[in-house]
Amino acid sequence: MRFICDHDLHIHSYVSPCSGDPEQNPDNILKYAVENGFKTVCLTDHYWDDSVPSPYGTGAGQTTKAIRSVLPLPQAEGVKFLFGAETDMDRDFAIGVGPEMMRRLDFIVVPLNHLHMGGFSCRGDEDASERAELIVRRFDALLESDLPFHKVGLAHFTDGLIYTDGKNTDVLNLIPDPEYRRLFGKAAELGIGVELNMNALNMDREKDRDELRIYEIAREEGCKFYYGSDAHTGKTLSRSKRNAEKIVDLLDLKEEDKFII
Repeated sequence: MRFICDHDLHIHSYVSPCSGDPEQNPDNILKYAVENGFKTVCLTDHYWDDSVPSPYGTGAGQTTKAIRSVLPLPQAEGVKFLFGAETDMDRDFAIGVGPEMMRRLDFIVVPLNHLHMGGFSCRGDEDASERAELIVRRFDALLESDLPFHKVGLAHFTDGLIYTDGKNTDVLNLIPDPEYRRLFGKAAELGIGVELNMNALNMDREKDRDELRIYEIAREEGCKFYYGSDAHTGKTLSRSKRNAEKIVDLLDLKEEDKFII
């Protein structure tokens, strides 16, 4: 059975500084879920827990008080509106969620490729080869972390901000397939969800082979997938369902490939 696009587990509200759109509020996000027939949506504003000190600051993260300012979330019949967060990993591989909030949050998405934050997530002057090595080290650090992996997602692995001097795939192609198989194999064992998040509407199965093959490897190693729009504005939400359907078609995903919190 074909993968059913019935969820969006990575959505930002106006609380995230990189949104700032007052229309990107919980009521409109719930409306988006209802209009698209989604069973589950999750709010994941940027977050760095007050209880996790870092010598490098908090990246783009916000306090617990800030992300909780939108609670309680509105609800509608047939839709689960979950409260989650997008945290980060600093240069020492610390992850910005403490034990108490790990219990409280419904879902935690962790990007390994926020390497545009020089000084926080990396030095900032690494070349493509160094960044490829850093992605592998950060992936290993995530897998070795003390996290509730049944409610953790690997955010936008190929659609992040890895390398401002070139394409993300310039870096990702430097990681050999056996390394991907090792990493995604361990991720599958731990039960981490892998996010489907790319601008797919203009993608082609052959032209974009390099990016798609990474997800194919993850699937072959037993990983499960969820869709995350990473929407910061209503404009992104408006095309999100079509984008999700296109990703499913490109990867020929089945319902048994779905990650469920």
